[in-house]
Amino acid sequence: MEVPAVRLNLIFEAHKEEYMQKALDILSSGRYIMGKELAAFESAFAEYIGTRHCVGLASGLDALWITFRILGIGSGDEVIVQGNTFIAGVMGISINGAVPVFAEPDEHFSLSAKEIEKHITSKTKAVLVTHLYGMMTPMDEIVQLCRKYDLRIVEDCAQAHGASYRGKKAGSFGDVGCFSFFPTKNLGAFGDGGAVVLNDSSLYEKFLTFRNYGSEKKYHNSVVGTNSRLDELQAGLLGIRLKYLDEMNEERCRIAEKYFNNITNPLLSLPVPHTETVNVWHQFVVRCAQRDALQRFLRSRNIDTIIHYPIPPHLSEAYRYLGLGKGSLPKTEMLADTVLSLPLYNGLSAPEQNRVIETLNEFSE
Repeated sequence: MEVPAVRLNLIFEAHKEEYMQKALDILSSGRYIMGKELAAFESAFAEYIGTRHCVGLASGLDALWITFRILGIGSGDEVIVQGNTFIAGVMGISINGAVPVFAEPDEHFSLSAKEIEKHITSKTKAVLVTHLYGMMTPMDEIVQLCRKYDLRIVEDCAQAHGASYRGKKAGSFGDVGCFSFFPTKNLGAFGDGGAVVLNDSSLYEKFLTFRNYGSEKKYHNSVVGTNSRLDELQAGLLGIRLKYLDEMNEERCRIAEKYFNNITNPLLSLPVPHTETVNVWHQFVVRCAQRDALQRFLRSRNIDTIIHYPIPPHLSEAYRYLGLGKGSLPKTEMLADTVLSLPLYNGLSAPEQNRVIETLNEFSE
C-alpha cells in the first residue's frame, strides 16, 4: 500500500458536480475579475471568521506584504515573528523594508507573550502571530501585551482556516488576519489565492483601493497600488468548499485523534496543543531525533512525508544579511532538524491511517 503525503484530487472528487457546474457558470458568464462571485465569497468568509470585512487577494504572500504596507510599517521598523515559520511571513515584513525580529517558539510550536516581550524595542511596530500547522495560538495575553505597547497584531492564518480559541476564530483577534488559499490548505483553491479579514472600515477601504492598482474608480488612481485580485473562478470554487470546511476539518480532527491514540513509539514526540483551542490539523507534525532515518524508513515502506520546514528563515540565503548564524535560535533550529509531517488529508482512508501508525510504531534506532 502506498500512502502519499498529499492527495489533492480527492477534494475535487468529493463534490465534483458542484465544482464543475460552478466553473461552467463562471466561464459562460463572461465576467472573470471583480464580479459577483468574489463579492459573495468575501461576504461569506468574513461571516465565517467573525469579522466585518474580507478582501480577496491573489495569494497569501500578497495578503501579508500588503497588510504591512497598509499598516504603514516600513524602513527601520521592527516586526516580531516566530523563527519556526514559513518564509512567506518573513517576506511580508521585509518586502516593505521593515526588519523581522525572530522569537523562539514554545513547546506548542507557537509564539508566547512572554517571548514577544523580550524582543520589544522602541522600533517595534507589530507582532506577526502564525497559527502553525493548524494549531491555534492562544491570543488573550498577546492581545493584552500589544495593547500595552501600542503594537499592531497581524495573524498569519494560512494554515488555520476554522481554528479557534475560546470561541473566536483565527484571524479575528488582530488588526488584520491573513489567509492563503493555496491548494493544499484546509480551505484551498484550485490555484493561487489569498485574503485578509478585518474589522476596521478605514483599513478595509485602503485594501480595496490598493489591490486594484490603487484605484477606487477606474483610471482614478489615488495611490501607487498593485494588481492582487482573487479571480471569479477561484472565488466561486472557494465558496463551494467553504460550505464544507467545518465538515472537512472535523475529518482531519478524527484522523489526528487516531494518531494521538495509537502512535506509541517512544522515539517520537507528538504535537502538544494548547488548552481552550480548537485545532484544524493542517499538518500533524511529530518530532524525532532520528528524523532523517525515520523519513527514509517510511519511504522504504511507501509512506511519503514532508518536512515543514528544513531551513528556518533566519538561516536561509535570503536573510543572510541579518547576520543570524547557526546557533542564534536554538529551539527553532532544533525543530527544523527534528520535525516531520505525517500524511493527513481529507480522504485518507482508515487502512492508510492504520498503515502509517503501524509503520511508525515499528521504527527503531
